[in-house]
Amino acid sequence: MSKPLNIGLIGCGFMGRAHSNAYNQVSHFFDLAYRPVLKAVCARNAESAQAFAARWGYETVETDWKKLITRKDIDAVDICVPNNLHHEIAIAAAKAGKMVLCEKPLSMNTAQGREMITAVEEAKVPNMVWYNYRRVPAVTMAKHLVDEGKLGRIFHYRAVFLQDWTISADLPQGGTALWRLDASAAGSGVTGDLLAHCIDTALWINGGIDSVSAMTETFIKERKSNLTGKVEKVGIDDACAFLARFNNGSLATFESTRYARGHKALYTFEINGEKGSLKWDLHDLHRLQMFDHNDESRLRGWKSIHVTDHGGEHPYMDKWWVPGLQIGYEHSFTHQVADFLQGLETGKPAGPTFRDALETQQVCDAVLASAQEGRWMKVQ
Repeated sequence: MSKPLNIGLIGCGFMGRAHSNAYNQVSHFFDLAYRPVLKAVCARNAESAQAFAARWGYETVETDWKKLITRKDIDAVDICVPNNLHHEIAIAAAKAGKMVLCEKPLSMNTAQGREMITAVEEAKVPNMVWYNYRRVPAVTMAKHLVDEGKLGRIFHYRAVFLQDWTISADLPQGGTALWRLDASAAGSGVTGDLLAHCIDTALWINGGIDSVSAMTETFIKERKSNLTGKVEKVGIDDACAFLARFNNGSLATFESTRYARGHKALYTFEINGEKGSLKWDLHDLHRLQMFDHNDESRLRGWKSIHVTDHGGEHPYMDKWWVPGLQIGYEHSFTHQVADFLQGLETGKPAGPTFRDALETQQVCDAVLASAQEGRWMKVQ
């Protein structure tokens, strides 16, 4: 019989939905010692919170997160609010003895992240940051292949994350739906929002980054604020591109923008090594493209590995359907919940923990500093 793990969710936007779906699904497909119970959801607007609770199955509603984290019937606090609120809520939740799951990025900056790490480690509470793309089976497979030495020495890593939803100059900034355009709430633009995903994946697969050289651009300098009604300066980066040198000597390029017309969520990465290469594309997320130089020369070429065909061998796929039937974006969150719950059982924390995620934050900070100062920047 599995033990209940009572979840208190703070925030009921897009990520709140993704997380709630994962909590609801995980016990149907994974045999685990713990079973999530949707105990309470918290949002400032009581009507919105009630509607969210009814849709997703939360037992109770709060409008003050400080009340939620002190409730004795809450075991884990899931933070799904704008970035500027992560720090205060995470520290308070840890001090209240709660497990803490936090949306990415970890914090507004490295200094805040360090304080959050201190809080969860002093309280000895399990913690995790929601970098879900690690749990896409094809991405996990890429990690396994690199760790097994299938690519040999790594020479290059390149990643791209493109969107186009902020091109209109009439789009305002700030408020519930558009806080990602408000620097005071988001901290940064595409660097902390999109590139953070690319960086986390890269660090996980290819190891630490030593130094970066970046450029950023804010194409529309002023936007109307939803909060004040006034036209105000835009403080976030609309686009960012940077070079990086990994600790293992490999070189990298990273690019992200919200001004790539025709792209809603194009996330790709490619890794080139001495023995072969790998490519992955979010738009075809169940396939991993691989070139293996060890193949017989007359048969050598890029091949497409359908990471659903062999359920017992491909990551996570034995938990789902029959071989050949693909899964989607939402399943990556279910996998992350499953890994977190398994970590509670085994005592081996599921990554990225707060400490793991700080490394991504340090790279983001170095990228923004490099762009501002116009020089190569060492990662802390």
